[in-house]
Amino acid sequence: MATVECRNLCKSYGSHEVIRNFNLSISDHEFIVFLGPSGCGKSTILRMVAGLEEITGGDLFIGGARVNDRDPGDRGIAMVFQNYALYPHMSVRENITFALERAGTSRDEIRRRLDPVVETLGLDIYLGRKPTELSGGQQQRVAIARAMIKTPEVFLFDEPLSNLDAKLRGHLRVEIARLHRALNTTSVYVTHDQLEAMTLADRIVLMNQGRIEQMGTPEEIYSRPATAFTAGFIGTPSMNFFSLDAGEGRLRNADIDLAAPFPLRAGKVTLGIRPGAIRLVPEGTPDAIAATVERDEFHGDMRLISLNAGAESFMVSVPAATRLSEGERVLAHLDPASLHVFDAESGQRLGD
Repeated sequence: MATVECRNLCKSYGSHEVIRNFNLSISDHEFIVFLGPSGCGKSTILRMVAGLEEITGGDLFIGGARVNDRDPGDRGIAMVFQNYALYPHMSVRENITFALERAGTSRDEIRRRLDPVVETLGLDIYLGRKPTELSGGQQQRVAIARAMIKTPEVFLFDEPLSNLDAKLRGHLRVEIARLHRALNTTSVYVTHDQLEAMTLADRIVLMNQGRIEQMGTPEEIYSRPATAFTAGFIGTPSMNFFSLDAGEGRLRNADIDLAAPFPLRAGKVTLGIRPGAIRLVPEGTPDAIAATVERDEFHGDMRLISLNAGAESFMVSVPAATRLSEGERVLAHLDPASLHVFDAESGQRLGD
């Protein structure tokens, strides 16, 4: 059983506390993705799980056993790093099997483990090559193979694709998802790339300043962000936000006057809506926002239009065939069913 449980984990560097009372339970065979901006603490937590960072406070359990004081090699984990960390003077075969050879594993056992690993990752023809003779994607596959051959209970991935180009990232992302299904192990993956998180995760743990901002399936986090931070971080293109005053069933500022999607107390709120939930509409449409076109970006299958309504700037996605000119006046209608309302001060979601 490869469960991972963090109970009130804390990490401090001197007087500077970066992780405080972190609690998380990861189920056997689950694929968890830690997502968040640089400096949010996601890699620090992964390194504490791996045993590469000392735990300042709290308890860490892997497979039901407390491992705070265990060496990394005794935790039943394998880690894939961002920079591959391959030995340049060794062949691919030697890089993959090095840890087993050092542990005194027999040649027959090494061969038994090596064959299915290199076959799964398509490395058969590269076994005699040095890392410098491989592409970045091939080197990362070697690093994954080195982790796989240890048959760990838990796989840890620390931004493994961030050094690769976009096309190769997409290809290896599919491979990692396929490997997880085939190996049926517990996986913990750290990234700042929301596309990786949305496509790989059973659950996303969105981090912010050393704490969990929101946790849930990709669909839950995208569709029902619990805070304005989550709403702004998840989704491409980013969610639009409007600073408005709630009162008398309306949401208003100097340039916008909309019907509130549900009863709200009087006060300041932040209204969020994704660009795809905004339509350009004809004159006379109720609750439409008068705006001016600032920029037209062609994105292949659609256009992303930057609009300005007084003090508010926002984006709307339209079909690629739509032609708009800079300075053109338009009316934009916000889909009432797609509105997200947050408390302006706390950033917490309001409503159901």
